[in-house]
Amino acid sequence: MRYLLASLLLLLCSCQKQMPVTEKMVVGILPYEGFSKEKARRIAKIIDSFYGIETVVLPEKKLYAQAFINVKSPRYRADSIIRIQQRNLPDSLDFIIGLTTKDVSTTKRDNDGKILQPASRYSDWGVMGLGFCQGKSCVVSTFRLRHANPKKQFERLEKVAVHEFGHNLGLPHCKNKKCVMTDAVESIATIDNETLSLCKECKEKI
Repeated sequence: MRYLLASLLLLLCSCQKQMPVTEKMVVGILPYEGFSKEKARRIAKIIDSFYGIETVVLPEKKLYAQAFINVKSPRYRADSIIRIQQRNLPDSLDFIIGLTTKDVSTTKRDNDGKILQPASRYSDWGVMGLGFCQGKSCVVSTFRLRHANPKKQFERLEKVAVHEFGHNLGLPHCKNKKCVMTDAVESIATIDNETLSLCKECKEKI
């Protein structure tokens, strides 16, 4: 199915310098309307245990109307969600991770910043998640992580959440295909193949 072939597009700007993780950092986990509160709590625990950063689950919100588009299909721009989240980031939080069941997209570009060709395909490209590197905000969607087995679907969700937040901390894509920071290269199979762990090289960066 089409959603199983979607990419996990991640922006790689400014990944040369990692953000030092400190005990005082706090990450807000923001479930958007329709996202399971229980899953949001589980993702909060995973981020806390994986990176050693305190997390807090925020009250549910509606997705921002200004991020909605209907080009190929009704969905929301992931990059718009990220920017709005960051603009509205409370002083009590250092980062925010948005969680949604809705389809999200962005524009996929090459290393020169030009839209990949064909532009009709990549100008509005459906993604599983997006995180600016470095940044204070990222978003993850379950829309393209679907699986008949709920356990398998949640495994995909936790890997993508850990991956996107890793970009916020300054981690770039990793060449190690078992590392959670590997590039999905437009295939859900890549996510299924990776482990929920950082390779030795990525661990040393944070």
